Amino acid sequence: MKIVFVSNYFNHHQKPFCEELYQRLGGDFTFVSTSVMGEERKKLGYIQEKQPPYVFLAYESDNQKKKAITLINNADIVMAGSAHNSFLDERIRQNKFLLRYSERPFKRKVSLLKKIYHSINFRRMNLFKNNIYMLAASAYAASDFNSMGLYKGKIYKWGYFPDVKEYDLQTLMASKKRNTLIWCGRFIDWKHPDDVIILAQRLKKEGYDFSVNIIGAGVMENELHNLAKHYDLSDKINFLGSMSPQMVRSFMEESAIYLFTSDRQEGWGAVLNESMNSGCAVVASQEIGSVPFLINNQENGLVYESGNLDDLFNKVRYLLDNPNEQIRMGKAAYRTITKQWNAQIAAERFLIFTEKIKKQGFCDIYTDGPCSMA
Repeated sequence: MKIVFVSNYFNHHQKPFCEELYQRLGGDFTFVSTSVMGEERKKLGYIQEKQPPYVFLAYESDNQKKKAITLINNADIVMAGSAHNSFLDERIRQNKFLLRYSERPFKRKVSLLKKIYHSINFRRMNLFKNNIYMLAASAYAASDFNSMGLYKGKIYKWGYFPDVKEYDLQTLMASKKRNTLIWCGRFIDWKHPDDVIILAQRLKKEGYDFSVNIIGAGVMENELHNLAKHYDLSDKINFLGSMSPQMVRSFMEESAIYLFTSDRQEGWGAVLNESMNSGCAVVASQEIGSVPFLINNQENGLVYESGNLDDLFNKVRYLLDNPNEQIRMGKAAYRTITKQWNAQIAAERFLIFTEKIKKQGFCDIYTDGPCSMA
């Protein structure tokens, strides 16, 4: 069975899943990269120093692109992420089996007229063919596509599957610094790092013993430093700047609570996988694409209403008031990643799932997690 995964570029979030397929299929698995990675992504550590043997660089020449299209047309299974339709047109025309792979299409709220416009464009892409299905890398992708009349009954849960670390769970939890909070990301408006500053100000005012490590950089950096200074939070907030993914994980491992404050523009948010794998009790905005898939509220984390700072404050206050809950939810979060939402499970299910879809047009053997109905 030949499988091709085609997307704009190969990165560290895709690598674990691709490695799992390559181990199972060898030369029958190919990742087709269709474009050069942008400089911003390279600076964030997305680029791989050495491309694995299964990565095919279609953008290097016209001849390479033709070879990539041939690989795509001859494959038994194709999973297509962010790739130009010229790579897929012939396969779609022949109505061959195709899995689309997408975050939510409407990361910003749109009018009904805009939805109609997008629906017409999707029709032009022949997405009503019987053999095209959707792997939803967001809990909100299904509702967005369904609002345009697309993929009804043909959307399944998917996501991103970054590296998973195996820890001795008791040792990991014993290393946690009580009441230590962490936030990590780019300092941009839709990630709302300023909400963390407001939260810290309220916690300090209420007399809580805590500290916050903020990791990252970006256009809001001066604004955040000035806001922290305004609220006299130098004893509570540590701005640590940018650092390698490995260093970020080391800080997650010693932190008790992870704050995830993005709004709906956060298509997935692989940092959630990583913080849960690190045993953090996560407090996350409900509009983030990965949150409804990964977090069961009050079981393996806490979910707050996006933009509601009172709700955010109350959820964090609950964890500070109940340190045993920090440990309980952190352990449950770790198990969610190591037992279900990881590349090994995703690859195992993917192979079974695709065979089921090809034979009967649907797959109903998974009730939750990757490849379950969205």
